[in-house]
Amino acid sequence: MEQIKHHLTDSLLMGYASGNLPEAFSLVVATHISLCDECRARLASFDAVGGALIDEDDTVEMTENALNATLELIARASSAPKPSTPTKGAVLPSPLQGYVGGDLDSVRWRNLGGGVKHAVLKTSSQATVRLLQIPAGAAMPDHGHNGTELTLVLKGAFQDEDGRFGRGDIEIANEDLHHTPIAEEGDVCICLAATDAPLRFRRLIPRIAQPFIGI
Repeated sequence: MEQIKHHLTDSLLMGYASGNLPEAFSLVVATHISLCDECRARLASFDAVGGALIDEDDTVEMTENALNATLELIARASSAPKPSTPTKGAVLPSPLQGYVGGDLDSVRWRNLGGGVKHAVLKTSSQATVRLLQIPAGAAMPDHGHNGTELTLVLKGAFQDEDGRFGRGDIEIANEDLHHTPIAEEGDVCICLAATDAPLRFRRLIPRIAQPFIGI
């Protein structure tokens, strides 16, 4: 197994623990945690700290809508994807298999051109998440970001301006990063990518296709 070098930030782990992330981002986080011992341990420490703070908190007067607000938080937390240990021999970890209905052979791919395929997964409207299949040696169009993009490698590897990303590595991109991911030679690269805003493409053809492919 490759050593994971690119991890989740504290803010993403805390957002996941508190149930405040969009479902698409929660799915990427849960999938990464299922592969990463380090981030799974950090998440457990955040959960422990949160529980201790609740125990030590002083009693306060309840507002009229406190019950409804609490029930809403519980519902959001219970619907978030849960991390688990990966299924032996599977490419897609357990949290992701629930959205796909199985492993790679259950994915309904759609062609994007140039050998690249994608499959959009059904989540809430706050953000979008998709599986990407990129042929070995192929490059994705160079692009920037209008928001946040989380990209988790599930098979193969890619390189860009931020370094090399192999299985289990997660790239966190924002408005400051403009990059051109290139899949490494030797194996197809499969990623799970979530975005909360459209990408910014420099080239004309990707910009024309953008409304049709929803990236």
